[in-house]
Amino acid sequence: MAYVITQRCCNDASCVPECPVDCIRPTPEQPEFATTEQLYIDPDTCIDCGACVDACPVEAIFSEDDLTASLARFRDINATYFERHPLESNFDPLVTPVRPPKDLGTLRVAIVGAGPAACYSADELLRRADVEVEMFDRLPTPWGLVRAGVAPDHPGTKTVSGMFESAFRRETLQYHLNVEVGEHISHDELLAHHHAVIYAVGASTDRQLNVPGEDLPGSHSATEFVAWYNGHPDYADRTFDLSGERAVIVGNGNVALDVARVLTLDPDDLAKTDIADHALDALRASNIREVVVLGRRGPLQAAYTSPEFLALGYLKGIDVIIDPAELELDPESRALLDDPDIEPSLRLKYELAQEYAAKTPNPENKRIVFRYLASPTAVTGSEHVEGVEFVHNELYSDNGRLAARATDRTESVPASLVLRSIGYRGEPVADLPFDDAAGVVPNEHGRVVADAAHVPGVYVSGWIKRGPRGVIGSNRIDAQETVERLIDDFIAGKLAAPEGDRAALKALLAERQPDLVGREGWKAIDTAERSAGKSGGRPRVKLTTREDLLKAARG
Repeated sequence: MAYVITQRCCNDASCVPECPVDCIRPTPEQPEFATTEQLYIDPDTCIDCGACVDACPVEAIFSEDDLTASLARFRDINATYFERHPLESNFDPLVTPVRPPKDLGTLRVAIVGAGPAACYSADELLRRADVEVEMFDRLPTPWGLVRAGVAPDHPGTKTVSGMFESAFRRETLQYHLNVEVGEHISHDELLAHHHAVIYAVGASTDRQLNVPGEDLPGSHSATEFVAWYNGHPDYADRTFDLSGERAVIVGNGNVALDVARVLTLDPDDLAKTDIADHALDALRASNIREVVVLGRRGPLQAAYTSPEFLALGYLKGIDVIIDPAELELDPESRALLDDPDIEPSLRLKYELAQEYAAKTPNPENKRIVFRYLASPTAVTGSEHVEGVEFVHNELYSDNGRLAARATDRTESVPASLVLRSIGYRGEPVADLPFDDAAGVVPNEHGRVVADAAHVPGVYVSGWIKRGPRGVIGSNRIDAQETVERLIDDFIAGKLAAPEGDRAALKALLAERQPDLVGREGWKAIDTAERSAGKSGGRPRVKLTTREDLLKAARG
């Protein structure tokens, strides 16, 4: 018997060093780690010890004997990876990370943001140094996209927050929630109270389609929709027209699949999750029966991961619809598919699409329809969205990369709701340099750079550092890199000693923001939400307005 890594793998690699026989791949040191869809366990080497299970922060690892029907295929998915990448031992001596000498005193670090990148950075600092960490977020709640971005029907993915809760119990880390840097405290004031500041503010906006009609009522970003159904207080009052029978999602990454599921799942199933009550009420009244997912390139280049695509086939009362004609491949894609060295995950994407195309749909079911090689040219309608016009694309080789270009074939599809899901984008951070083209703060391995020089004491982590790519766990390795540079600079004497201490910071914030939410306030919010959910068999009932959140924090 072996253990198997399944769909909800977060790629943070916590399991890798725990395996006593070194059979989990890829490791962070390997080139393929940066692009892998998930991690895998070699079934021929696994000794069934369960160490990886205890280390996994999202409960993604199961004994092969305990796999449910929807996860059973992951037994073969794990094994197939090692057919392509035979296991080679990485038994190199472990390098103990350098800790700052005690005579340097306590390292004080401010972290702006409270999402995964911020939390992994804080966790790494707490492991590596005698440190005081002050964590700031403009919302009254921590966890960022773990709370406001992960789909409600993926509760296992959200369990990573439990790891952070456990790590942050000590007083060495303090929460300063409902505090906006730039309003309640400036960048210069942060530097005056800390040796260093790490900005882990993510990529908060979405990319535009830049087509006519994009601003019509009924056309929104998936970012808004996700934040709305997850109860983000900035989006709780939004409304989405669910009166029509068809919605169109532009883009086919995992966020698009999340949105498609939420629009088509039985509301009674969603009622068992932490979805916001206002969203659940709206979805109960929804008339949407079909969601069309438009992808710019072909089925081999689709942005979704194969585990998420596989999971669609096990949704109750929902058919995945793909026209076999959509799976006809251009010569370059066909050559890639026929290559015996193709990555198993890429082959699986195509095999799954073929399986969906071969199934006979049930006319009573709702539908998620995949269209490939399609780019929107207009959102149509006079006063409200009425449909989407799109052009059929073809693929061509652009310096060795398959890119899409428009043909003369066009089509339209009626719809009353259009959601664009074509990627996130970072926004400028006050008093920091910004690369507008890339949507990131310029940096070298996490050290912020301005005019070709490092900005002393200022660092970045997460999407504002590397751009909006990777999953939750990708931030762990990213944070380790940033913290490594920060500690190197501290040891080298490159960080100015803070002028104010923790007590001075606390006094300043109390004056500037009387509604600050600290550790006890967040505990009170968490308890109130969990208690409200308990009677309904739900993990929590989210408070979705600042007023209610602050009331709970005080209570």
